[in-house]
Amino acid sequence: MRGMGNMGNMMKQMRQMQKKMEADQAALNSQTFTGTSPDDLVTATFTGDRKMTDLSIKPEAIDPDDPDMLADLVLAAVNQALTAVDEQTKSTLGKYTQGMNIPGM
Repeated sequence: MRGMGNMGNMMKQMRQMQKKMEADQAALNSQTFTGTSPDDLVTATFTGDRKMTDLSIKPEAIDPDDPDMLADLVLAAVNQALTAVDEQTKSTLGKYTQGMNIPGM
């Protein structure tokens, strides 16, 4: 019977950890992360759950003769913002996944 008490305690701890993890995930999702291109010509803003909420392009970034430059600036801003999301996710939720091999964490 002693093993059943330990199992009950373990299940209680797992539920508490799950609630804490859900709260941490919600807090992360409510944060905003901004990435900028070189010279701050393009700014991309994302939420912690990787949804883009804003994309700002300064007029001087728009060169009709060089659309590839604008594409590169957008990519740089988006990638920088998503890297910030990933780093904060690892920092916030990594404590729950230590020792586990979970892709993307």
